[in-house]
Amino acid sequence: MGTTRMRVLEDGSHTGHRLGMVESVLAPHTDGPPQHRHAQHDEGFYIISGTVRFTVGDKGYDATAGTLVMVPPGAPHTFANLTDQPAVMLSTFTPDLYVQYFRDLQRMTADGTPLTPQAAIHTMSRYATGPATDFA
Repeated sequence: MGTTRMRVLEDGSHTGHRLGMVESVLAPHTDGPPQHRHAQHDEGFYIISGTVRFTVGDKGYDATAGTLVMVPPGAPHTFANLTDQPAVMLSTFTPDLYVQYFRDLQRMTADGTPLTPQAAIHTMSRYATGPATDFA
């Protein structure tokens, strides 16, 4: 996801795998993942600072500091930072299934594998997630 930095705050090991949590710092003008759907987990985003553009289906929303965005299983979604300032958000995953996806992406980049949209989609498929091709 470009210049996004992520830090795993809870990998599920302290919550019986019911909850995972990640802090993300999105650099200015950072595209997010391809629009996708999760089949097995809810995802929440709490914006700490900056503005994050969420696209859910064919509708776009700007979420600013203090906004909570919840995405239930099956909802097509993506996000990006379209602004000139960094954006910081906390993401939750219930259950924690998707935390490993981010670790897989980190491992890929550490191995020198280019982080292309196709590589991200392939990795997503391991975690009951797929592209929302009807909204691509």
